[in-house]
Amino acid sequence: MSAPTVLIADDHAAIRAGLRIMLESHGIRVVGEAADGDVAVRNAAALRPDVVLMDLRMPGRDGVSATREIVERELGDVLVLTSFDEDDLVYGAIGAGAAGFLLKTVDASSLVSAVRAVAAGDGALDPRVTRRALAAAAAATRSAIDEPASLPELTARERDVLDGILQGWSNAALAQRLGISVPTVKTHVSNVLAKLGARSRSHAAALVRGDDA
Repeated sequence: MSAPTVLIADDHAAIRAGLRIMLESHGIRVVGEAADGDVAVRNAAALRPDVVLMDLRMPGRDGVSATREIVERELGDVLVLTSFDEDDLVYGAIGAGAAGFLLKTVDASSLVSAVRAVAAGDGALDPRVTRRALAAAAAATRSAIDEPASLPELTARERDVLDGILQGWSNAALAQRLGISVPTVKTHVSNVLAKLGARSRSHAAALVRGDDA
């Protein structure tokens, strides 16, 4: 598998430089940088990275708005990396279609693993965010999954996959737990996202729990 390509969007040059060194030392190719949301969108369109590592609070256009456009235009998957974990930012980024959400206190190994996971089509959430976002989403969704009328367009297997998504399981973990192949899992995930009108796995969770209209 080729090395994932990354675009770093952060308004602090020193942070961008540090992230570039960290990622490249672990075999990840940094193909570009951006200091605000508008530049992030333009560079994503020009460079088509596998992952956009996105800060949320930047001067000018913010990261949530930039994330939404990048996802809607399918310019790359977005992994949020921010110093702030307020619920409005977490759910705003997820609602915009971010595939993952990490805090800047994350260690190098976890960041690299998250970038690789997002590039491979999985999600990534900081454990502190997961405890709030996914726990609430799973609690709300289990009730919905138990009532077929709540999700009339999902098959029984798709409900199983959705439940796994809400538990934060990767495609590989879903395949193992459900006894099916990873390609089959990917097909089910794509079907679930399409039926829910979701832009990402995390957005699907937000839609089901009612955090995104």
